[in-house]
Amino acid sequence: MTIMTERPADIEDFVPGAFEDMLRTVEELDTPDGYKAELIRGKIVVSPWSKLRYKRVMKSLRRQLEPHAPEGHDVDVAPFLFSIPGTERAFGPDLHVADESAFDAEGRHADGAALSLVAELTSVSTKDADWLDKLDAYGRVVPVYLVLDMQVQEVTAFWDPSPKGYRSRSTVPFGRSLHVPAPFDFDLDTSGFVIPTEDTDNESGEQGAAAASS
Repeated sequence: MTIMTERPADIEDFVPGAFEDMLRTVEELDTPDGYKAELIRGKIVVSPWSKLRYKRVMKSLRRQLEPHAPEGHDVDVAPFLFSIPGTERAFGPDLHVADESAFDAEGRHADGAALSLVAELTSVSTKDADWLDKLDAYGRVVPVYLVLDMQVQEVTAFWDPSPKGYRSRSTVPFGRSLHVPAPFDFDLDTSGFVIPTEDTDNESGEQGAAAASS
């Protein structure tokens, strides 16, 4: 029997081993429709794909990024798994911009070195990973990382990766423009990212109810 939950679920009965062994296990998992498996903090984590009400935001972000993507790079929201070099992490970002050649390889995961940008839309259940583990891993390899914090309705751009993480960041509230740095170099219109306050309140309430019943 498969139990579906709004929260990310660790696979507790998996015995940690070499990264490649764990990555192979992730690739072979038969996750339920609407769910994705990632390697986060040395664990295999299964979590829901983005909420339906996030589609409009993701569509706007994708449309604005496409004209400015580096040549040969594709903007997509499909849940592909990317292995992040040097981090023993593998993530399925909400939106990615990557060199199309990365998808010519065999296997079920792509090389994270092909990424030029990733974007994550936070939820109450996944925002810790977006702000901590993913920020640390992306910050070593990916030129630009966008975090759309859907609970506080702000977007942050991180850029200039280094072995110790991103060196630069900029944050604006939804409704103001955000400059997306090179290799994109354009001003992102975030006016369409605003979600009615009652939606974020409901999400927080649902999380609280779930915590109370656990």
